[in-house]
Amino acid sequence: MIDPDHNRLSIRRQCELVSISRASFYRQPAGETPENLELMRLIDEAFMEMPWYGSRQMARHLCRQGWCVGRKRVRRLMRKIGLSPIYQAPKTREPHPQHRIYPYLLRHLAIERPDQVWCADVTYIPMRRGFLYLVAIMDWFSRRVLAWRLSNTMDVDFCVAALEEAIARHGKPDIFNTDQGSQFTSFAFTATLKDAGIRISMDGRGRWMDNVFIERLWRSLKYECVFLNAFETGSEARLGIGSWIDYYNERRPHSTFRGRTPDEVYAAAEMTEQLAA
Repeated sequence: MIDPDHNRLSIRRQCELVSISRASFYRQPAGETPENLELMRLIDEAFMEMPWYGSRQMARHLCRQGWCVGRKRVRRLMRKIGLSPIYQAPKTREPHPQHRIYPYLLRHLAIERPDQVWCADVTYIPMRRGFLYLVAIMDWFSRRVLAWRLSNTMDVDFCVAALEEAIARHGKPDIFNTDQGSQFTSFAFTATLKDAGIRISMDGRGRWMDNVFIERLWRSLKYECVFLNAFETGSEARLGIGSWIDYYNERRPHSTFRGRTPDEVYAAAEMTEQLAA
């Protein structure tokens, strides 16, 4: 039989070792309030239309919509969901010395075949009682989504898992392009790319247009799926987003390809390469 006094003593010793109070040890982190969740949804929706809005302009926008909200609160919520305006911000701090920033390799590069360049990005997914983060790996030439993952935290593990799945299922690209987000500059992510022999490319700071194709994917996903469905749980979100991505890849006509789908473009280009070889 477990002695409860022994357990209490053990917990007290653990708290002393890390210099925290017992109240902090037992405290459960509080989630965002329903009002903040609604504000985050509105901020995300407005940002899809106006990606140059910073916290000051976003606060003004919300005030015009009838919300009494200050700039500091808006800034915190924008950081929470990973949004930053597209203008060039001043360099206010040095990056972590272990997080190397790689040069942008796609300038003036002709993308002429599948698996020549892949790209990735993370976006915020609002739900009825919370939020999740979504990462997607896309083939630049065909716009096909090769792998994706949902997570309730902005850690690197779910990004690495999506990358490993894409490589396992589709081989590897020549170049992999991302923004300078901490997930993509992390050692775990860049090491996975290096181990596979993939060249790493990163957008310039504030240059969302460098990864514009996956930004357009987010816009379509949110307006055609996420904003229309207030997902209750993570499993509902996973099912709904998975169904939409299957539709996007297999059945949604793409104007760039004269009505063909990303799957058709990807498969046709691969077949042409095989015949030429």
